Amino acid sequence: MDSVTQAALGAAIGGAVLGKRLGRKAILIGAVLGTLPDLDVALDYGDAVANVTEHRGFSHSLFVLTGLATLLALLCTRFAPVKDISLPRWWSFFTLILITHPLLDALTTYGTQLLWPLDLPPAAWPIIFIIDPLYTLPLLIALGIALVSQRVMKACAWGLAITCVYLVMAAGAKLTVEQRLAPALAEHGLEEAPLLIQPTPFNIVLWRATVIDGDRYYESLISVFDDDRQPRLEPLVRNTELEESALASQHGERLTWFAGSFLRYETRVLDGKETLVATDIRLGFPGFHPFSFTLATLEDERWVPLAVSEQLENTRGIQIETLSRLAARAAGNTSILCASDFEAHEWRAERVVYRC
Repeated sequence: MDSVTQAALGAAIGGAVLGKRLGRKAILIGAVLGTLPDLDVALDYGDAVANVTEHRGFSHSLFVLTGLATLLALLCTRFAPVKDISLPRWWSFFTLILITHPLLDALTTYGTQLLWPLDLPPAAWPIIFIIDPLYTLPLLIALGIALVSQRVMKACAWGLAITCVYLVMAAGAKLTVEQRLAPALAEHGLEEAPLLIQPTPFNIVLWRATVIDGDRYYESLISVFDDDRQPRLEPLVRNTELEESALASQHGERLTWFAGSFLRYETRVLDGKETLVATDIRLGFPGFHPFSFTLATLEDERWVPLAVSEQLENTRGIQIETLSRLAARAAGNTSILCASDFEAHEWRAERVVYRC
């Protein structure tokens, strides 16, 4: 999640646990510690793929953060001016603030290495977009009330309760979408295919489904307000004939570990050389995928892996018009927007105009 949300979450937890004893200081400490795990973005691993795939790594590990919380609790028990707060209370304070950061991150699409240093793929159970005002605002309002009224614990507890209800609603919305999508998957024989269902930007009403089927992948937009009509799966291509060459590089293997089969391949001419590029199709939105990486260049009719990958800038940004169309689609208007509307024709498996 974004830094404002993580700071607000940490502040609310701090106020709910020790607000009665520390007052506003609990909010301040919680806000600072709530953003601490994201300081890993300042680290440069010297390579674009490494920078992306190492993010949410060691600094988001439940092992590391629990150890840090224990250390901080011991230090506060020994040296803090407030002597009547027990070690278990300090430990609960620091642990809850720190570990809720990666746990919330794991509810987004990007992926979080909760069990680092174990060599496991990042955990991702997406039920919320990386920025969601309806999740963040209750926390900010609660913190404002806490700071003004000085009823820190009660206000923060209410803010946390509302956001927890929102996450439950998000999980329920996703379950509804999964049930509506199931007949379409069965019709195409895709019940066991890799599937990703995630919310579209800034809401939990309109969901994007991505299904991988070999060289093809399918996109679909499904709103909780849609009627009983079966969702439409829109076919696009991944260019898997380039996959073997991509996986021959260290960067390609790392991206596959990070994104699984949700990668699309293409060639581009960069600096006069034909270059193999991989795009993470999980992140962003069809037509607006921000994570594309160079993997290899074509030399003497063979792909030579690059020593250092680069992230290519996506010059297309999501415009206000796009967001307004998404909002209309979220309201259940199935004729106004398809998932593939913004994708270039070169990616479409069928040269048709969809009516979704």
